[in-house]
Amino acid sequence: MRKWLRGCAAAFLSLTLLFCSGCQVSPKPDSNIIHLTLWHGINPPPNRDVFQELVDRFNQTHQTIEVEPLYVGQADRQLPKILTAVIGNASPDIFWFPPMLTGQLRELGAIQPLDEWWENLPVKSEVDPAMLETMQLDGQIWSVPMATNNAGVFYRPSLFAAAGIEELPKTWEELRQAARQLTQDTDGDGKPDRYGMFLSLGKSEWVVFTWLPFMYSAGGEWVKDGQPNLDNEGAIAALQFWSDLIEDGSAILSPPERGYEQDDFISGRVAMQITGPWTLGFLPQTAVKDDYGVIPIPQDEQPAAVLGGENLFVMKTTPQREAASREFLAYVLSKEFQTQWALGTGYLPVNVKAQQSEEYQAYIAEHPVLKVFLEQMQWARSRPLIPGYARLSDHLGRAIEATLLGESPQKALKKAQNRLIPIWESLRSS
Repeated sequence: MRKWLRGCAAAFLSLTLLFCSGCQVSPKPDSNIIHLTLWHGINPPPNRDVFQELVDRFNQTHQTIEVEPLYVGQADRQLPKILTAVIGNASPDIFWFPPMLTGQLRELGAIQPLDEWWENLPVKSEVDPAMLETMQLDGQIWSVPMATNNAGVFYRPSLFAAAGIEELPKTWEELRQAARQLTQDTDGDGKPDRYGMFLSLGKSEWVVFTWLPFMYSAGGEWVKDGQPNLDNEGAIAALQFWSDLIEDGSAILSPPERGYEQDDFISGRVAMQITGPWTLGFLPQTAVKDDYGVIPIPQDEQPAAVLGGENLFVMKTTPQREAASREFLAYVLSKEFQTQWALGTGYLPVNVKAQQSEEYQAYIAEHPVLKVFLEQMQWARSRPLIPGYARLSDHLGRAIEATLLGESPQKALKKAQNRLIPIWESLRSS
């Protein structure tokens, strides 16, 4: 794996080391202050402002530590930068990224395990137990959650009422039936002007994230004994369900890799869309205003949801800098940080005391749809943290895309599995 990553990183090395040198904090005259750099990809920009304000509070109350957050681009741009920085011994002190990168960073020897610190951390008991799966790999703690979310089905109550739907769908079959009723030809030209469901087309992580709850609900597992297991019965059932929605004519596909856009939902062209609580910051300011609600992901065999959000990693530097980084991580997990971050961004607090705080409960009263996402945390699952996750996700995404474009689920998943296995074996032996 290290040899492979060295080859991938070579093309980026000069550019990234130049980038890194420009990111270093100029030391202050006081040599007792430990200056830490934190790379992140927080978006949209208003969320970065919230984060900066919270970092400033930490700096003001910690006389010997100063954290500088640096926006280094979205995930696709961050990945080559961090891998190249690791190879070039120019890592930041703290790194913000979805936890699925854990296996790759561990194999590179780039991150420090946090087990001893975690065991003695006073705030440990306040962290939502659902988050532990995003922190652990092979029984060790490698990161802590900064924020979390999951996806639900947003719907337009006015369109449900117009279609005569009185009961919100709880199962796949009920969702399919509702989508049929909501699909209508309003101008009489023989073509639907409104669709029941909006599905994400593409092979990106967003597509995988929004589809995975259906596979988990059907009892599917896409990793078995550390090996890819894409063509499992749960995956086949979930892909067949999405395919059925398309075959019924009651779902419309997004433009490729743009399934997160909500223009069709806001305009009323679609009545349901899978997305998350981060949309609450702008939906009330659109034409939708108060005409939206959220239901849990309808279930097949069991309720299911997938954890989103990002974690913080302590990169290998020096014992002194690593200890200072862990001090910042403890602050991020605190009730104070988590409450203000959730209020300012719409993310769900990972601290249960923050969830129960008077401020946050008042916020939920103003945005009752948040209750759905908080409830789903009871059964929310992490995506695998194993090395090679990016390849695994990419091949699953290709199978989802192929199915939505007409291929049978069995054929698409088998093809993806057969293509992935030799790549997986090559990664394991490198």
